[in-house]
Amino acid sequence: MASKGTDSKIDKLSALPNVSAASAKKLVAAKIDSVAKLAKSTSSALQKAGLSAAVAGKVLTAAKAANKVTSAAKKAPAKAKKAATAAKSSAKKTSTKAKAAAKKTTAKAKKSAKESPKKISKAAKTTASKAKKAVNDAGRKGGTIKVPKSVNQMDWMKRLRNR
Repeated sequence: MASKGTDSKIDKLSALPNVSAASAKKLVAAKIDSVAKLAKSTSSALQKAGLSAAVAGKVLTAAKAANKVTSAAKKAPAKAKKAATAAKSSAKKTSTKAKAAAKKTTAKAKKSAKESPKKISKAAKTTASKAKKAVNDAGRKGGTIKVPKSVNQMDWMKRLRNR
């Protein structure tokens, strides 16, 4: 009678397509007791274990496909963890850059807010002094001279109309 360990090995191997229970027993007897070992073995080794050439080729193909799926499934959590770590570090770097940019912008805004009233008052003073200088340079006192925009606004034209 087979022990419980060999029964589970036979069940795992017979779960593969083209592997019957009898073929699985032959493989376990030949110490090919896992899908990984089956995928690594050659067609001639399977024939020595008691399988026909056609069945050995089919079983080998099925075992390699199953082994790829299993290894990919085993690697998936590690890949996901690595991707999550990379995303976390990328997010951290982006956050740090954003914070630094925000600090720079805030500092510039504070600096310009402090300087703006000074600049405005300085500009106002210079404009006022330029206006005073222009008035003094003109040398005239009193109001501005009214210059007519057209001939009809001239005094002599108005007198002619009134006649």
